[in-house]
Amino acid sequence: MTTMTAPKAHAAEQSSNGILHDVGLPDDPNNLYTQTVGSMLHAAEIMDLPRYLRLILAQPKNEIMVHFPVKMDSGKYELFKGYRVQHNNALGPYKGGLRFHHDVHLDDVKSLAFLMTMKCSLVGVPYGGGKGGIKVDPRKHSATEMERIVRRFTAAIAHQIGPDYDIPAPDVGSNSQHMAWIADTYTFLSEIGGHNPGAVITGKPIEYGGSLGREKATGQGVVDTLVEMLPELKLKPETSTFSVLGFGNVGSWSGKIFQDKGAKMTAVADHTGFIRNDKGIDANDLAAYVHQKGGVAGYSKATTISKEEFYKTQVDVFIPAALEQMIQEPEANMLNCKVVAEGANAPTTPAGERILQKRGIEVLPAILCNAGGVTVSYFEWVQNKTFQTWELERVDRELNKHMVKAAGRTRDARRKYNCDLRTAAYAAALERLQKAYEARGIFP
Repeated sequence: MTTMTAPKAHAAEQSSNGILHDVGLPDDPNNLYTQTVGSMLHAAEIMDLPRYLRLILAQPKNEIMVHFPVKMDSGKYELFKGYRVQHNNALGPYKGGLRFHHDVHLDDVKSLAFLMTMKCSLVGVPYGGGKGGIKVDPRKHSATEMERIVRRFTAAIAHQIGPDYDIPAPDVGSNSQHMAWIADTYTFLSEIGGHNPGAVITGKPIEYGGSLGREKATGQGVVDTLVEMLPELKLKPETSTFSVLGFGNVGSWSGKIFQDKGAKMTAVADHTGFIRNDKGIDANDLAAYVHQKGGVAGYSKATTISKEEFYKTQVDVFIPAALEQMIQEPEANMLNCKVVAEGANAPTTPAGERILQKRGIEVLPAILCNAGGVTVSYFEWVQNKTFQTWELERVDRELNKHMVKAAGRTRDARRKYNCDLRTAAYAAALERLQKAYEARGIFP
């Protein structure tokens, strides 16, 4: 693993702090947006990115917040808060998911929109970064309540999205059914206004314009990255052991697909508990159990363990696939792995990553590992816009091409800038953005 010398690292930190101050960001090392932007500014410093680009990328272009009332099944009304943040569109329309979670707030959404800009640039799709969400716990609402909540949110942001401007998608807590309701609501509102709705949203059901392979896309991208990167880290995918933090869409698909490559899953954790079986946990069987029971707790084919035992389980690859900031200093000190493959967005804090670096644990960053979802969303958008339907084999083949090229760009940047993989991934993404700004200029 390659890291910067202390004087260079200090200079980069000083420059980053200056940009953060100039754009009015909080001087809080625990703030998620400050952390994610700080990682980008660190890369910008070592590659000597022009200051004007650092300023532009340090804050989103638009931050939209809406409040909307929805009638509950009881007849009472509740007021909900929703967000849509549009970070940057230098490379194309804003693109990013909608998170439905009880703890959604503006800094989360800003961070995820920023990461989408970097991710789209790195993986080579013609999008900029956006993200949105509703402060709601979907598990506490009936299907009819969620439909009203989603449709009312769509109406509130309908003028800020569009198939050539901003294309949302699923994220944590949202699914293809929610996307179908959004598409239908937007279509209805657009017809009233005389507009063609087109491919306003991705992650839709197959029957309503969705793409084959979209559900598994993020997990597929994680595994494609591992298959591409592990050999140079002296690991073989087909003989690797791994553990997964979070067994929702990304975690379960990562587990199933990596298992199909020959790897063995020995420990899993989610919001319900921690389990382990050193002989292996069948990812398909566990996914079926979680779908029925709502979590890994009580799974009879593995042993219940403590949080500490989970993190200390010896594996080759650890896949955090839950929420942000899960791998902080305590977890980083406990981890017993050779590689962390970030299936979630920003799961490792800067303080946690410094510990991992000192311990010689390689981190495959989220803007690389997690890019499969937006890549297949792009394929869905292309299919919708051109009235095509791709076979699954084509989707998987095209996704693998994008992931392999993104991994190659990251490796090239690591050699060029003599830095760690996260900094290299940001540098590779920034190089593409820099070329776009140099070509297009800045109005006026």
